[in-house]
Amino acid sequence: MSKLPRIERVVVRGPTTLRIKWRHGSSDDIDLAGWIATGGDILGPLNNRGNFGKARIADYGAAVAWDNEDLRIDAVHLEQLAQAQRPFGAKEAAEWQRAMRLSNHEAAALLGIAVSTWNTYKARGNVPSAIAMLCRAARRDPIMMHAHFRPRRAAGRPRKIA
Repeated sequence: MSKLPRIERVVVRGPTTLRIKWRHGSSDDIDLAGWIATGGDILGPLNNRGNFGKARIADYGAAVAWDNEDLRIDAVHLEQLAQAQRPFGAKEAAEWQRAMRLSNHEAAALLGIAVSTWNTYKARGNVPSAIAMLCRAARRDPIMMHAHFRPRRAAGRPRKIA
């Protein structure tokens, strides 16, 4: 099991955004708008800038909390949100394809896009967030990958891994 993330510092950067400095040294700006919007009545008070602005480190760096002790998010989920919100461009697309051991045709078919579109993403970036989410989910969840992956069995040149 990997080490649990710990928060060194939290700074409010916007109406729903926190900058988290992790104890291991890196920092992330994390937008909590989706988390707040789907949190119902419990998280509703965080829609108020005054309340959201009271974010503080809790549990020795294991969470961020607000005045009401029910208003908190743990460092593990903050780290997952940060990873999901990081840019996913050309470099990340190519790395994902290599890690998944997929040909260009297989990657495009898995993602439901044209091969030319996939190659454009790998060359220029600008990967839509829906495609980035699919790539990350397929890498994180092997069962989802296995359920939807169809290996290329076409005649002709052998399969080439990016």
